[in-house]
Amino acid sequence: MFRFLRSPVLSIVLCMAVAACATTQLKAAWKDPDYRGRPHKVMVISVAKKPLNRRVFEDEFVRQLGAHGVQGIASYTVLPDRQQDNREAIADRVAKLGADTVLVTRLVARKSVQVYVPGTNFLPPPYYTNWQDYYLYGYQNLNTPGYFAEDEYAVMETNLYEADNNKLVWAASSETATIGSDQKLISGYVAAMVNSLVEHGLLAK
Repeated sequence: MFRFLRSPVLSIVLCMAVAACATTQLKAAWKDPDYRGRPHKVMVISVAKKPLNRRVFEDEFVRQLGAHGVQGIASYTVLPDRQQDNREAIADRVAKLGADTVLVTRLVARKSVQVYVPGTNFLPPPYYTNWQDYYLYGYQNLNTPGYFAEDEYAVMETNLYEADNNKLVWAASSETATIGSDQKLISGYVAAMVNSLVEHGLLAK
């Protein structure tokens, strides 16, 4: 899910909490106001075509959820890749393992944003020897021209559902700049999602 693992499908993959703010922007987040509980055992499902991408995302969610006292189950450890689209098989594993919630994350789209980088004006070093040269340098303005660059973003959705009734508890949409190493991108993205869960009272601080 997200130039996720340098693949065309998953190149997000994301700096620990502070860096996460720099690479991942939470665009919207919602929590069911009627939900009063907290997850204790979460089945983590990453919707990805490539098995490696699925594993990296799920493992990172499990790791960071564990830091908040919540047991996470990476779906790939209990559900073969060939059954990833089998809802009955997923529901069966969720029930048998006693998960109380299901977290699903997926890549929605990738987009490019053109950004203008302005040029820089500066004076040359003072290698002058007299006031005349100094005077001329005062009028001499060297310019580095500006240019356009394209930033790429991965648009992600992450949802949390109650396991017993499939009711949506929390949802978030985000954009991640796909710059940097894959592991840092994944870590930062997951950190942003976990931070939102904490802010909404769904995870302990």
